[in-house]
Amino acid sequence: MSERKSVIRHIAEVAWRQYPGHFGSALSKGLVTPDSAAAQHIDYRISTYQPMAYVERHVHKVQEQVYHVLEGEGLMEIDGEKRVVRKHDVAFIAPGSWHSIENTGLGDLTFIVVTAPAHDE
Repeated sequence: MSERKSVIRHIAEVAWRQYPGHFGSALSKGLVTPDSAAAQHIDYRISTYQPMAYVERHVHKVQEQVYHVLEGEGLMEIDGEKRVVRKHDVAFIAPGSWHSIENTGLGDLTFIVVTAPAHDE
């Protein structure tokens, strides 16, 4: 096993990326991930979606997720139920729950996504 090290980085050091299944300027920065920080158990990202941007409906086998909305508003679907989410809303996504999020607001939708474990195995 390779040696793991603790890291500190500034958010500006991490490039924006559009992950598979994300559309219309749905951008994320993988701040603490297996690739960026050798994290084994968590994936911590900040995401910014422009109006109309979204991630397609999907499901995780074993991963749990927490979405924490920092700015903006949008529509989140969990297991067929759609709800408006906005600043200070926090959503927990259990393994096996089909979910998606879309920016239906007027400005950018910015949120944190924490996923554990880091891999859906």
